[in-house]
Amino acid sequence: MPTLITQPTQIKAAGNKPKIIEEYIGRVNSKTSAASIARMRSPQGWVEPGQTPEFDEYTVVLKGTLHVKSKQGEMDVHAGQAIITSRGEWVQYSTPESEGAEYLAVCLPAFSMETVHRDE
Repeated sequence: MPTLITQPTQIKAAGNKPKIIEEYIGRVNSKTSAASIARMRSPQGWVEPGQTPEFDEYTVVLKGTLHVKSKQGEMDVHAGQAIITSRGEWVQYSTPESEGAEYLAVCLPAFSMETVHRDE
């Protein structure tokens, strides 16, 4: 029988400003470890610590601009675009533009605090 997810769980976000994370599928809301799917809404000026996760992350920007920094360079991901970051790759996300950003993040396997490995 398919499992209906009736609502997300709001997860506490890392970073310098409040960011809304609504996990639909993942370790917290659906007790799913294979994948996590979350809707993110971050304000202008939000920056999270860099991280070297043990999961691949697939991000689709719905509104605004997500700034992504890696050891190889930096790029802006605009509404209608997507980015893939690979496990073991250092990455840092931010939303410097005035409109902030709204995006969907899919992590395989599911996001966890034990496997994200954020910078100190």
